Amino acid sequence: MEYRFLGRSGLKVSALSFGSWVTFGFQAGEDEAYKLMAKARDYGVNFFDNAEEYAGGKSELIMGKVLKKTGWKRSDLVLSTKIFWGGDGPNDQGLSMKHIIEGTNASLRRLQTEYVDLIFCHRPDKFTPVEETVRAMNHIINQGKAFYWGTSEWSAEQIKDAWHIAKNNNLIPPLMEQPEYNMFRRQRVEAEYLSLYEEIGLGTTIFSPLASGILTNKYAKGIPDDSRMALKEYEWLKKHIESPEGKAKIEKAARLNDIAGEIGLSLPQMAIAWCLKNPHVSTVITGASKPEQIDSNMKALEAIPSLDADIMEKTERILKNKPEGDKDRRTN
Repeated sequence: MEYRFLGRSGLKVSALSFGSWVTFGFQAGEDEAYKLMAKARDYGVNFFDNAEEYAGGKSELIMGKVLKKTGWKRSDLVLSTKIFWGGDGPNDQGLSMKHIIEGTNASLRRLQTEYVDLIFCHRPDKFTPVEETVRAMNHIINQGKAFYWGTSEWSAEQIKDAWHIAKNNNLIPPLMEQPEYNMFRRQRVEAEYLSLYEEIGLGTTIFSPLASGILTNKYAKGIPDDSRMALKEYEWLKKHIESPEGKAKIEKAARLNDIAGEIGLSLPQMAIAWCLKNPHVSTVITGASKPEQIDSNMKALEAIPSLDADIMEKTERILKNKPEGDKDRRTN
């Protein structure tokens, strides 16, 4: 396993990490989750990602039971959770001081741990002043309930605002962002956040490297019966797959699959290795419902050298979506 620094911090996370989204509480109970996490840990994975919202809290409960059962040394692990959607009550959602503190405490109880290493604001909250959110996260860290805090799916402008508010008030600023990043979704990581990597030392813990399964090529012949789209909670994904945009992605995935075959890789391995090649990616959060999927995903680390300039160019000719990046607006 390769370990990378999380942005401009001294914390090292495994280049490939494991997340419980979709599986824990839906496709995997405690026994299955134990097998999955144990398999990931055998490969050297040290970062395990979760959220208060996943499966209505069941995901954290399951992960907490697995962690207790394994008896792994806590200092060897990097655990995270995300706060925003904690329930149906009027103060059970968002990034208010009240919900961040109460939501964090509830997550820690479910995870059966005294602290998480990373805590994320799961989405931006347009109703809560950023100052309140920054102070709440600062409080969580000062209480020893988390070591670092960050954001998920925030714009560069929103991250900068939170950073400057923290710095101007001698508070702890956000360290990392958890964006969706894959061959089909590139703008933020490759362009919008460019200035943040150097300016504030932003780290990224990217999710959905397989574009919700599209980059497995399993939808080439239709939606499989055992797909997650059979779950009520993921009807939105089924609609996307069946939309004109989704069908176009499926066609591109089939062509990318041919390129992966040329270099002896599966499409998922190539897609994950493609994400890992980006130097601004601290870790790629992978998911799995079966241990053998983890075996396959972990081979992506060895596959990075196979993605040479020629393969990357062939990939770009299919994708045709490379961001322009920050334009140079200087005048002569």
